[in-house]
Amino acid sequence: MFPQTSPLTRRTVALCLVLAALVAALPVRAQAAEPFRLNTDGAPPHSSADGKGYEDRIVAEGFRRIGVPVRLVVLPSERALQNVVQGIDDGNYPRIDGLTANYPELVMVPESMSTFPCAAFTRDPALKHVSWGDLNGPQAAYVRGWKLVERNVPDPSKLKRARDQETLFLMLDMNRAQVVIADLYTGREIIRRRGYKGMRALLPPLADPPMYIYLNKRHAVLVPRLVEALREMKRDGTIERLTRAGLAGYGVDGGAP
Repeated sequence: MFPQTSPLTRRTVALCLVLAALVAALPVRAQAAEPFRLNTDGAPPHSSADGKGYEDRIVAEGFRRIGVPVRLVVLPSERALQNVVQGIDDGNYPRIDGLTANYPELVMVPESMSTFPCAAFTRDPALKHVSWGDLNGPQAAYVRGWKLVERNVPDPSKLKRARDQETLFLMLDMNRAQVVIADLYTGREIIRRRGYKGMRALLPPLADPPMYIYLNKRHAVLVPRLVEALREMKRDGTIERLTRAGLAGYGVDGGAP
């Protein structure tokens, strides 16, 4: 005959079972107390290995406000996205909206964190302006995995592709492309740092869309909290302050292009 348990013991056992179920439902990183791993393909002044890019600062502050420690990692664009799709990393920033249609493994945080002034750069003094429709052949190049470009050009398969923006400007310098599509701020920083001559951005930019954080869908519970944190950061001026500080760290004017 089995011994009877007291009501207190039964309640204790029930509570332990509930707690065990809650812990099991937590993401693996939360159970292990590991930092939330966020990746980006950004380059200075947006992102940097030391986390001092202005978008790095915005993301780190947003997660700090919801009590989630983060680790920021810089990866090539397509690999960064696939790492989150596959659950290797927890989130990716910054990206244009609408990616969940093709990547159902992702969930977008529907509050923008920044914008992306995407511009065409050239060395051709006769070239004054280009539109998305003009970028329709191997004379143009972009970074592999940039969904903004792939969404807007007539046929992205006809364009040359590069691993990153540094490579784009090397291609432009070596006359392997007539036009490269890059971020306005990063492009100017690369030209300054590398000492390239005769390169310039064609203004206004091709686009300046809002940019968002994406998470692997297993972290969907964090989305409402991040939305509120980003909105609060806009209301109290934090995003503007961090943007200007990050740009100033690279000698970039955060005003009009």
